[in-house]
Amino acid sequence: EVLAQIGASGSGKTTLLRSLNRLTEVTTGAGRVGDITLDGADIHGLEVNELRRRVTMVFQQPNPFPMSIFDNVAYALAERTGAGRRRRRSAEIEEAVVDALRRAGLYEEVSGDLDRSALRLSGGQQQRLCIARALAAQPEVLLLDEPCSALDPISTATIEELVVELRESVAIVIVTHNLQQAFRVADHVAFMHLGELVEYGPSEQVFDRPAMERTREYISGAFG
Repeated sequence: EVLAQIGASGSGKTTLLRSLNRLTEVTTGAGRVGDITLDGADIHGLEVNELRRRVTMVFQQPNPFPMSIFDNVAYALAERTGAGRRRRRSAEIEEAVVDALRRAGLYEEVSGDLDRSALRLSGGQQQRLCIARALAAQPEVLLLDEPCSALDPISTATIEELVVELRESVAIVIVTHNLQQAFRVADHVAFMHLGELVEYGPSEQVFDRPAMERTREYISGAFG
């Protein structure tokens, strides 16, 4: 399913998201209270690289590596298998790269030239390439931090359609300021304010019948 985190800037959405695969550990002075579990296991008892393979993240700004389209996705495959960056191209790797690009809805657009530099793709294509790279690791959870904030409306619609399709195979947590986007793609919604989780529930319930006054105020546009 898809969980959308909504709330005004500074409410703690991205901090919470980055906590789910321990990226907060690379932030000086950051700490945590409480427990985060994955399939019942405390994530702080898991090896961090293994955790980040199971819980992958796509950031607000597309960040393709300065290499070919193919190598961007193949890099994640090498990291998954522990083979390193220079693993020889094989039929197995090519099949896995194509599969990841298809799942990200990008393959048909780039299939004619997978050796092209990823930096030559449009912003929307670069973001889908980053999603393909994340999917190549075969994660259980995909974290999306404002994945459409830097994209045009057409690319945004494409990413939203992709999120809806991917919910069948991977759990997705998406941070978004766009309430309409959250309503379109999310099964559940978590509303945060000033570092606290104010309300959590099914998407339709939170948007149509919010239980908390603060949630009603935010959704109605009283602040944000």
